[in-house]
Amino acid sequence: MESSRLIYSFKIGNFPIDITPEIIVQWVIILILWIGACLLTRNLKQKPDKKQAALEKLYESIKLLVKNTMGEDYGSFVPYIGTLVVYLLLLNFTGLIGIEPPTQNLSVTLGLAITTFLAINVNAIRKNGPGKYMKGFAHPYVVMLPINIMERVMLPVSLALRLFGNMLAATILVGLVYSKLADIGMLAQIGSPIIVHGYFDLFDGTIQMLVFTMLTMINIKTTAEH
Repeated sequence: MESSRLIYSFKIGNFPIDITPEIIVQWVIILILWIGACLLTRNLKQKPDKKQAALEKLYESIKLLVKNTMGEDYGSFVPYIGTLVVYLLLLNFTGLIGIEPPTQNLSVTLGLAITTFLAINVNAIRKNGPGKYMKGFAHPYVVMLPINIMERVMLPVSLALRLFGNMLAATILVGLVYSKLADIGMLAQIGSPIIVHGYFDLFDGTIQMLVFTMLTMINIKTTAEH
């Protein structure tokens, strides 16, 4: 991370902590989600109003996604998967308001990937026990041990790089389009960016969220069951 991108930096012992724009954006989004969750879940009724009905529809959609992808036994992951869906969408959509998506920063996507990596392996250990979990690295044959270990270690790397690469490419392309439109003239910048943001922010941002979320669910299930 370039020093010009730093907002503030301090150390805990010898470990540097850098506060960057991406971190600030994430804090704002987390605060918005917390406030929204508090407001939307307050005074829930037996007979839901429109606000509560929309919230329940979102919950049921995510619950159905988890059920169809992972099975009935993984209902406890609905909160985590739901959080991933909403959080990634908001991170990827910040380009719509002129803020570079935090997911075009590798440190952000790596943090998300490590969280998923921990969820995958903690669930597998809890479901199978430490002994059976360790034996899984030698499945189906002992000679597969190095490959299985490498596959497990590379999972968060591939998740992080996939999300980072696609979002960074989208950010660069949007910037190039604006640069070319500015060269053409002011009138060229009226209306045209809507199409650009519609594809790179809304469409591509949604696709990247779905890819990350689906890979998370698939790996939680397959790691625990194999």
